[in-house]
Amino acid sequence: MKLIIQIPCFNEAETLPVALAALPRRVAGCDQVEWLIIDDGSSDDTAEVARAHGVDHVVRHTRNQGLARAFMTGLERGLALGADVIVNTDADNQYHGGDIEKLVAPVVAGQADLVIGERPISHIEHFSRLKKLLQKLGSWVVRKASGTDIPDAPSGFRAISRSAATELNVFNNYTYTLETIIQAGQRNMAISSVPVRVNEDLRPSRLVKSIPAYIKRSMITIVRIFVIYRPFRFFATIGAIGLALGTLLGLRFVYYWLVGQGDGHVQSLILAAVLLIAGFQTVLVAFLADQLAANRLLLQQIRSRLLKSTIGSRDL
Repeated sequence: MKLIIQIPCFNEAETLPVALAALPRRVAGCDQVEWLIIDDGSSDDTAEVARAHGVDHVVRHTRNQGLARAFMTGLERGLALGADVIVNTDADNQYHGGDIEKLVAPVVAGQADLVIGERPISHIEHFSRLKKLLQKLGSWVVRKASGTDIPDAPSGFRAISRSAATELNVFNNYTYTLETIIQAGQRNMAISSVPVRVNEDLRPSRLVKSIPAYIKRSMITIVRIFVIYRPFRFFATIGAIGLALGTLLGLRFVYYWLVGQGDGHVQSLILAAVLLIAGFQTVLVAFLADQLAANRLLLQQIRSRLLKSTIGSRDL
């Protein structure tokens, strides 16, 4: 069994040696352990540093394409290199390399397709209270959208089986963490979580440039998750609210009209009509969005089959 440990990198020449020093070369249940660096358009010596520290494979984007695209490039290259298990970790040494064996064990044993490393978020000192709250909110949203029970969905420390890697495809350019869990849940993959350790912060987070920006990004990501993966529920709920409010206002107008005071409440009738029309149209959008979601799933299945035929169907 072949394990490939992938690390997406963007200008990580300073922290990468620390992260690589903690990576194992031997993992129980794996005959081969190789390292893969995805250099996402770095302007420093990230690729050269990687090679100098014994990295087996280096893939480079000519321009920066973002963490999610780098993650997907790593999965695709890992599959092409014959990986049976792919572990994703960070170049800033956030995650404890010694826990990779624990992360991989459920996949090697055939008990899980995707294993997420659960960080002790409540005890991470360099996480602000707001960031901890948003991390927990993101995990809650993912649990609702995916039907899984993953306590730390934003964790990027994860092990992925060969079969699962062919099924995943990220649409969000910002991050891959939440979306891949939802896709795995929709495909009824076996998903589990194991507690992992974290290291001291070596540098400020690239994803969290400022708290306001992080809040904005997090809210947009959460809304997009529901729009893409639960479109009918999302739009139908909005439509139902409009219909309910419109109905109540309409009944209110009818009441005043029956008691002879309808002339003074024409505005309520107009607003009720607007809400009823908007609510009905939104419900129609819910049905259309649900059809688009079904087509997206079919396209993902086609992509998966094409990928399997390209890399070979060994043990898939």
